[in-house]
Amino acid sequence: MNTFDLETKDRIEAIAKNDALKTSAGNFMKASLQPQYSYNFRWLGRPIIQYPQDIIAMQELIWRIKPDLIVETGIAHGGSVVFHASMMALLEKCGDIKKGHVVAVDIDIRAHNKAEIENHPLASYITMIQGSSVDNDVIEKVKSIARGYSRILVSLDSNHTHAHVLGELEAYAPLVTPESYCVVFDTIIEDMPEDLFPDRPWGRGNNPKTAVWQYLNSHPEFEIDRCIQDKLLITVAPDGYLKRIA
Repeated sequence: MNTFDLETKDRIEAIAKNDALKTSAGNFMKASLQPQYSYNFRWLGRPIIQYPQDIIAMQELIWRIKPDLIVETGIAHGGSVVFHASMMALLEKCGDIKKGHVVAVDIDIRAHNKAEIENHPLASYITMIQGSSVDNDVIEKVKSIARGYSRILVSLDSNHTHAHVLGELEAYAPLVTPESYCVVFDTIIEDMPEDLFPDRPWGRGNNPKTAVWQYLNSHPEFEIDRCIQDKLLITVAPDGYLKRIA
């Protein structure tokens, strides 16, 4: 670890103890969710619907891990899919992987979004599967594709109920290779006021974070990498960056 990395580690550890700064970040998260702050960003032309901090964190993970396959649940407008595809292209260009690919699953891939993704310059890196991410046939399709790859990262961002995310974790987290990550988005729901999600089937006590906690109780091969959330401060995935350690 070089000097700058050591200094960065010290800064992050100090931030983790800075209650005033963490409170300010939490207040921003609460204030920014209802106005849909994350809906204002694009990646290579496609709406990505993520906080910029989490995009940067994913870029850092992908560059460090150098996966040749990313499995993603939740497509929406396709920004995250295109982002992951662009990282595959960069890793190929730099000679870090031979051939990278992204498998993305969504229960309802809207026709206009599908067309935009299929017409994107990075479309050759992407396979889209329409269906529930916890449907057995869909799971088997993803597993079949995954058999041809050696380093796998998983990103879960579809239905945010406890039962659904727990089902996704049981299905896809085992695909994650050691030292790689399963990233579970929108764990922030557990930390937000109940009235922020009045028309949603999820809320406090029933969300991705509660699913993560339950999954980890019986899966010691994963641990929460809290260094990431301490660094970001502003993230929709607190306790959601899961590193496979065994």
